[in-house]
Amino acid sequence: MRFVSFEYQWGASWGRVEGSEIIDLGVGAGAPRDLRSALATGGLTGFTEGPRLSAAAVRLLPVIPNPSKILCVGHNYESHRQETGRAKVANPSIFTRFADTLVGAGDPIVRPRVSTSLDYEAELAIVIGKGGRAIAEQDAMAHVAGFACFNDASVRDWQWHTQQFIPGKNFPGTAPFGPELVTPDEIADLDAVVVRGLLNGVVMQEAPVAHMLFPIPTIIAYVSQFTPLSPGDVIATGTPGGVGAKREPPVWMKAGDVFTVEIDGVGTLSSRIVDEA
Repeated sequence: MRFVSFEYQWGASWGRVEGSEIIDLGVGAGAPRDLRSALATGGLTGFTEGPRLSAAAVRLLPVIPNPSKILCVGHNYESHRQETGRAKVANPSIFTRFADTLVGAGDPIVRPRVSTSLDYEAELAIVIGKGGRAIAEQDAMAHVAGFACFNDASVRDWQWHTQQFIPGKNFPGTAPFGPELVTPDEIADLDAVVVRGLLNGVVMQEAPVAHMLFPIPTIIAYVSQFTPLSPGDVIATGTPGGVGAKREPPVWMKAGDVFTVEIDGVGTLSSRIVDEA
């Protein structure tokens, strides 16, 4: 199944995608008003009825517009580790994003006034469906509600002010997330799924999930040791090699460019770049 968060004439809601239509599941007495709240009820399969809307008539929001946590994994593909010159490490490198950095499919990435070093990072995101603390690796995938495309766009000069990534990862409007939440049953072989990043139609990044240095169960087990995971929490699992900062000369995104994240079986997420007003 595939789910979206969206805005329609009566406000923000969420629903299930069926072809060119969306079944609005956020209306009616007692209905969860957003996808995060629906996940907190224990799953999405119990919600079936609602008005049918044309998908073309809604504005898509980030898959989870209001996550309590966004955790990101740095240097999680060997190709990216090598291009950055990072040493091999025993544990995942984790940093955080804020919810106001997220934008939905169709909305632009905003290049901030204070930088011209805006980079792309195509990533597979996971959304937590069942919360927990100290989750065992062998149980980790049972806590995943689904997958979505994510662009962990980075303001590199601010990222490089110190060894802490957070400033360069938290400018508003720099993290496209969507268009859909795809449930795990839709993905036959997760390791074979390929993550691609295209700048103006040119492939810049490409690698299968199998090339992750820390697989998804390992990431979930690790982060759940130091923070409890809750339904609707988001984990961006890292980007393949080929980022703009490590090209000669560097390739930075600029106003008018379009960056597209393509993930087999998960979806396509395209975002136009605009300058901050």
